[in-house]
Amino acid sequence: MENIDTKDVTVLRRAAMDYLSRREHSLHELKTKLIRKFPDLSPMLVLAVLSRLTAEGLQSDERYTESRIRYRLEHGFGYHHIRNDLISKGVDPYLVDQMLHPDDDCWLLKARELIKKKLFPTADVPHRVLAFAGPEHKKLARFLESRGFSQGDIRVALDAVIAP
Repeated sequence: MENIDTKDVTVLRRAAMDYLSRREHSLHELKTKLIRKFPDLSPMLVLAVLSRLTAEGLQSDERYTESRIRYRLEHGFGYHHIRNDLISKGVDPYLVDQMLHPDDDCWLLKARELIKKKLFPTADVPHRVLAFAGPEHKKLARFLESRGFSQGDIRVALDAVIAP
């Protein structure tokens, strides 16, 4: 077993705590940042320090996932975008699926909110109705799709503003 320098452990722990004091981080994010910041230190030492932080409750993928879901939802992103974002940050897909559900009503509500913002940027604009498959309708559908909303939620949300 290699000789572990307590100064290295202290430096790693302090750096990890600095990152965590700014915002929640996934275990994968922290590991990547610390390895990049301290390339001469053993990745096993980094993992040992992070494992201790997790055991002490200072780092939590569950807390990070809740925080990230809330943040991305508030910024107008849909289920698919948020799920892919979390998995790309190294969060276990099983954990993501426990906390994020594709059939929640919040996705449809958020899609409707975004349509309203796009169509009626100011409150004094009279009500507008879109023509089905018109350019504005297609543009809104593409926008919502790029934000990670499901086809079903997009269709239902747009039905409210489409002329019969």
